[in-house]
Amino acid sequence: MKYLVTGAAGFIGSRVSLELARQGYQVVGIDNINDYYDVDLKKARLELIKGFKNFSFYKADISDKGFIDSLFKNENFDRVIHLAAQAGVRYSIQNPESYAQSNLIGHLNILEACRFNNIEHLIYASSSSVYGLNSKVPFSTADSVDHPVSLYAATKKSNELMSHSYSHLYGIPTTGLRFFTVYGPWGRPDMAPFIFTKKILSGEVIDINNNGDMWRDFTHVDDIVEGVIRVSGVIPTKNSNWTVEDGTPSTSSAPYRIYNLGYGSPVNLMDFISAIEDELGMKSIRNFREMQPGDVYQTYADTTQLFDDIGYKPKVGLKEGVKSFVDWYKLFYKK
Repeated sequence: MKYLVTGAAGFIGSRVSLELARQGYQVVGIDNINDYYDVDLKKARLELIKGFKNFSFYKADISDKGFIDSLFKNENFDRVIHLAAQAGVRYSIQNPESYAQSNLIGHLNILEACRFNNIEHLIYASSSSVYGLNSKVPFSTADSVDHPVSLYAATKKSNELMSHSYSHLYGIPTTGLRFFTVYGPWGRPDMAPFIFTKKILSGEVIDINNNGDMWRDFTHVDDIVEGVIRVSGVIPTKNSNWTVEDGTPSTSSAPYRIYNLGYGSPVNLMDFISAIEDELGMKSIRNFREMQPGDVYQTYADTTQLFDDIGYKPKVGLKEGVKSFVDWYKLFYKK
């Protein structure tokens, strides 16, 4: 079995690549290693995987159609785990063009390559941000997701629609995973756990949006990795009995699925900050401010369908998860 993992130097992609290599699969990773955040961190993640002889890596961009077509033709992949994307809600407000290139053109290139190379399953990263203005909780894949509040969310919704069209037209089995606030060791520097930890240790002020009245379904990266790999082995099939009127948006008559991948229990932002403070043995200096553009009040995953189909439910709790991140941060940055 040979996997392609796009975004292999990224937070989730590097962990998925590492676990697949540990399990003995042939793994090819690609990443453009852009400077959206610390390039040295990305390179350090890759160093953890490069010791495996069954892992190979290409520095390349998924928006480069010629390279992607050649890669698929030469490598003969069985499955593709597509995690490369321009991430970040706020960055999408400031730099919208980069999202069109990576998240739309790049995703299309992957779909086209899967179309012409007999890929048995494409698994790709969507996001809980697609729920946008939805207020009913928990967020269910049966809910409408037609009101995103950031361009990033809109591109992820677009990825789901593009994938469905290819599943319908060409019979490509595709599964989209809506990740919920992923955190843990080797995490992204632009995300709250990293920012809070860094600033608390440095004695800097941390900004707390919506005056702390926010809830997030924090999901540890180990649970995300387990979910991604399990889902890769559950290949969607056609369902001739499905109809738009009687089915749900997460399924189809085509070989297409959408799942939520989250812990399933939202945590108040202030409680998350307190957990970091407890692990650091330090108090934060806080600046409370209003809700920021692109933010949502709450995320909360209904993971019932995921559990029913793959038999897995995320299990890393808040205290354990925060400890693992803080321990890694202090070790990696020698704090």
